[in-house]
Amino acid sequence: MNKKYSTFKLIKSLAIVLLVGFLSKEVAAQNEPMYSQYMFNMMATNPAYTGSRGAIGLNYFSRAQWSGISGAPTTNAFSIDGSTLNGRFGLGVQMYNDKIDIFSNNIVKFMFATRVKVSDEGVLSGGIQLGLKNSQINPLNVENVYDKTDNIFYQVRNDWDPVMGAGVFYNTQRFYAGFSIPNILRSTNRNINQVSERHLFLATGYVFDISDDIKLKPSTLIKMSSGAPVELDVNANVWFKNTFGIGAALRTGDAYVGMAEVQVTRQLRIGYAYDYTLSDLRTIVGSTNEVMFRYEFRKDSKNVKSTRYF
Repeated sequence: MNKKYSTFKLIKSLAIVLLVGFLSKEVAAQNEPMYSQYMFNMMATNPAYTGSRGAIGLNYFSRAQWSGISGAPTTNAFSIDGSTLNGRFGLGVQMYNDKIDIFSNNIVKFMFATRVKVSDEGVLSGGIQLGLKNSQINPLNVENVYDKTDNIFYQVRNDWDPVMGAGVFYNTQRFYAGFSIPNILRSTNRNINQVSERHLFLATGYVFDISDDIKLKPSTLIKMSSGAPVELDVNANVWFKNTFGIGAALRTGDAYVGMAEVQVTRQLRIGYAYDYTLSDLRTIVGSTNEVMFRYEFRKDSKNVKSTRYF
């Protein structure tokens, strides 16, 4: 059988698995980490993106949400990915800690992606990820407790669950579109009373030439989960001379986002995002800040198969 056709069938099968997995959902709350700069961290939501840039890349994200509240959500994530066999396969690892008050999740995921060229410029990718999640409740972090000598505060509860996700990603030099379910498994940790619910992510973006030195890249991310409203991120980023970028976003029912990025060298990119809460709680919850660092080990530009904009 033709290898290209076999790979295409594999990616098509992954797409069917994603839809079936999401449609068989039950009611629960959202529990996937949030990133304002998702367009430069798509491996966090879609394993099919793994290795698509053609260079070995290191990514670090740190997000501190609602600085005015003690125990507010924080997320720290680190990943590494690269490609093999002339870019036909991608391999990656991601680790992150997602914490809110006394609850925390520590996750490690191993990712694999395969790509097939479906047109002169278009590449279709399919990816899977497998990993483990450790969910924990630490009562010692409870504040304003009258008597912390009570034994109940020393009963740290935790549980382990498998993580399995899949995604599909299509891109040209200027356009991308993808959808994924980061965790197809729906598990219930009775030990800590937590439900891991399925999420579906749909993302797309395009790069327009305003002039030789200015590029405009609008993008959209749709997030769907059982028991929660559909959330839409609408973004627009403007890049100047492929060196400095500024952008703005609207996250429906949640926040306005401002962001800036600098391509310090051909290898190093630094980004920052600031979320301004839309609700009346903004005077209480305070600001949300997110930083991103990406370093790529590039020998020469010929090794990089995809555009630098996503």
